[in-house]
Amino acid sequence: METGTMSEMSETGEPAWVGLPGGLLILRRTLLLIWTVLLAVVTTVVLGLTLGLPWAALGAFWLAVLAWGWVLLGRNWRSWRYAERADDLLISRGVLWRKETVVPYGRMQLVEVTSGPLERRFGLASVQLHTAAAATDAKIPGLVPVEAERLRDRLTALGEARSAGL
Repeated sequence: METGTMSEMSETGEPAWVGLPGGLLILRRTLLLIWTVLLAVVTTVVLGLTLGLPWAALGAFWLAVLAWGWVLLGRNWRSWRYAERADDLLISRGVLWRKETVVPYGRMQLVEVTSGPLERRFGLASVQLHTAAAATDAKIPGLVPVEAERLRDRLTALGEARSAGL
């Protein structure tokens, strides 16, 4: 997996963008599959028993939601990326509306690695950045725990070295 360290600059001087590991996409698609199949079964059974068999076909609506969600999750996952530059961290995401967050190392107050039960089951962790201004707080979800810890340690060290007088 790429690490996006400062030595990985392109020929144009741009930082190396690092995408999220595939485990996050697997986690999100698994949750989508579980919920939509459950809703399809419940809708089919309830409508079939109460309103009759033709209404049970509306359970297929959830299968269309599954197909649509499957594609959207893939596009969303591919849109997430981050890059470490000399003075700040860039986080970019979004399909229709791109959002790029620039977090100066000197403004970071707290860098946390979190991992809920599902993330741990899929071998993932998230890095949460808290800054002096709440508007620039950021999160990088779905990292491999080793990369999340490396990123936390690096960002913490850079934040302390470039402290903005807070």
